[in-house]
Order: sequence, then C-alpha cells, then structure tokens
Amino acid sequence: MSEEGPQFLCDAMLGGLARWLRAAGYDAEFVYGIEDRRLVERGHQLAATVLSSDGGLFERNVIKHKQVAALFVPRELTKLQQLAFVLRELKLPVRAMPRCMACGGELIEVDKESIQREAPPKAYAACRQFWRCRRCGKLLWRGTHWRRITAALESVAADRP
Repeated sequence: MSEEGPQFLCDAMLGGLARWLRAAGYDAEFVYGIEDRRLVERGHQLAATVLSSDGGLFERNVIKHKQVAALFVPRELTKLQQLAFVLRELKLPVRAMPRCMACGGELIEVDKESIQREAPPKAYAACRQFWRCRRCGKLLWRGTHWRRITAALESVAADRP
C-alpha cells in the first residue's frame, strides 16, 4: 500500500471497475488483454491488489500464499455493484476527491485563468474550479457528468453497512 492508499490492478474483465475505483479516489490500473502471469508479476512489483473475475488466477501459488494480494470479483455484478463489493470486502471508503478516470492520476487544482483557452467556453463560464491530472494532463471540471458520477458514488457509499 502506498502513502496514497491501496493501488489496484484490474484484469481484462474489469476495465469498468477500474474507472469506478478511480472515481472513488483510488489508483486503479487496467491494461486490456494483459496475461495473467504479467498481471500477477505487476501486482507483486507494485505491491498492488489484483482484482480479477478469473477463478484460475487464484490457483497461482503467489496468490494462494498471499505473496500477492488479490480479490475475486464476481462476474455477475454490475460495475457499481463490483465497486461496492470491493470497497466492502477491503473496508475502504469512497474518498472525497476522485482520481482521473482515464488513467488514475492525482487531480491537481489549477488556476481558472490559466486554462481559459483550453477549457470549453460553456464550462469555463459555468465552473469556478478546474483540475488537471498530474499523470496524463487531462483537464477536468465539475460539470453534469461529474455530478452524475458523484450521485452514483453517494449511492454506493449509502448502501455500505
């Protein structure tokens, strides 16, 4: 676990879960088509928790002997149910500040005037705060999409015991 909290590696079946974990404030990596061997190796290198819906992955000795942290995520769950499951099983909260949903990078608030030419005019006029992903450079603001995501996360948090 890093200073910022747990890091997750999602297998090829859980790309949507990776995005929702990022929205919930966690660094979650997803590489489409990654082989199980490479996923487990990367989990070990990063001291990350591997999330998978592949039962065979949990037969590997490094996972059975807990040398690599891993959690089986049931396939039949929706993406939000998967998020709720992971947070419940690992006893994690939905965090106040999300991460970049594209890459999992930390969001840093930027001065509004500095992004005037980059931001869409309607967003620039309507929003007071803007953030930039430290990792990929994407510009973000609290528009309607962000509000829908926040509402979904609040629903997940409210359903937790």
